[in-house]
Order: sequence, then structure tokens, then C-alpha cells
Amino acid sequence: MNTKHKLLCSAILFYAAQACANELFTLQSSAFADNALMEKKFAGNASNNPNCTGENFSPSLVWNNPPANTQSYALVVHDPEGATGLGVTHLVAYNISPSSTGFAQNDLRDGKGYTGGKNTPGNLRWHGPCPPPGSGAHHYTFTLIATSLKPTLPEGLTREELFAKLKGHTLAATGLIGRFGQ
Repeated sequence: MNTKHKLLCSAILFYAAQACANELFTLQSSAFADNALMEKKFAGNASNNPNCTGENFSPSLVWNNPPANTQSYALVVHDPEGATGLGVTHLVAYNISPSSTGFAQNDLRDGKGYTGGKNTPGNLRWHGPCPPPGSGAHHYTFTLIATSLKPTLPEGLTREELFAKLKGHTLAATGLIGRFGQ
């Protein structure tokens, strides 16, 4: 191989490696596109709340291209418009294995593959959307955080307590928004 070919091959390898290194950490769902409406089956189902009119299914999620050295993931689902602008947290999940690449439908509802933190309704699992009629389509922000922490955090942390533990240990984050209204 002559020098010209070696330089060309080196350049191709360099740019290919750069392209792989620059791939974005992404979060997706087969249940809805980013910023699209979620089906009613994903809405909450609570007998004590007439606004919870769904089946409380949790959507499937998949992520790609996590940062190198990820030791665990955390996932938070938050509705900033909930509680008349004070916000409602629907899921606090952490200690997600670094080898995980997603959740199947209802894994988040069933507590599979994570340690549950306390959401606004007070439970440790997925609590689907329950916006009041006439309040418009709320934005449910799914935020996945890659961390440098081993998956050893205690059960029951609130969103704020989890964020305090993650401070200084986050490697990257990615998000997805699903909307739902009645």
C-alpha cells in the first residue's frame, strides 16, 4: 500500500471513529413520538381520582449511545403543568443497570429493572397521567440520566433527594416528551 492510500485509510478511520464518538445519547419510545400525544391506556387509573381515566400502562422505552463509564441510570417522569403549575412527578426510578438498554411496556408500572423512588402520589412505581379535563395536553418529560454511581442507592428517594445524590455524578442526560390531555 502506498503512502497516499495509507493516508486515505487513516483519514477514513479517524472520521469514522469521530462519527461513532459523536453519536448522541438518545431516548425513544415505540408507544409515542417525541412531543406527540400518548394513548389513553398510559393514563393513570386510581379509584380515588376521577381524572385517572386510563389503564395505567407504562410505555416501552429504549436508549442508545450512553456515555462510556456509565455505572447506572436514573429515570424521572415529571409533568411541569401538573398541580396547577407546581408540577407532578409520575416516576422516580434509579439503580438501573448499566447494561440495560430500555424497558418493555409495563416494566415501569410493575417495578421491573429499577429501584423505586417516591413519586408525587406517594408510590414507588409508574403513576400514569391524570390531568383534569379542560387543562389542555400536559407535557410528560421523561428524563434519563447516565451516572457514575454504582446502583446502590436506597429505595424511596424523592425526585429532589435523587437529584441531590446525583449531583457531581451525572455523565449525560437525554429526554423524551409525551403529551396527554382530557
